[in-house]
Amino acid sequence: MTELTADSIATLVHTFYDDVRADPELGLVFNNAIGEHWDTHLARMVDFWSNVMLGVKGFQGNVFGKHMALQGVEARHFERWLALFEAAVDRLFDGEVADEFKIVARRIAHSLQYGFFGKVLVP
Repeated sequence: MTELTADSIATLVHTFYDDVRADPELGLVFNNAIGEHWDTHLARMVDFWSNVMLGVKGFQGNVFGKHMALQGVEARHFERWLALFEAAVDRLFDGEVADEFKIVARRIAHSLQYGFFGKVLVP
């Protein structure tokens, strides 16, 4: 499988968001939120995941606050988001690296779910 590097994180981010944009359920939500700013969003997500997984400094932002401003987010979107993210992770990584990506993604989903709905809906 793929070694954890800045390049492999960029590949994961682009692979995942390609899947999101093509998804009939999530594509509309993300495209409405991001609009014509996909290049900027992808670069920020590469920075975010590089910070989380490699300790590379560079990402600055309020992930929670930014997402709480979004309209049209529904509980089922989190389950789909996690399924697509975990599938992309599994295509590129294995073992402890894959597990760590999934743990972080679930923490993010739980935090955002709690913010939107007052409870965690996806285990």
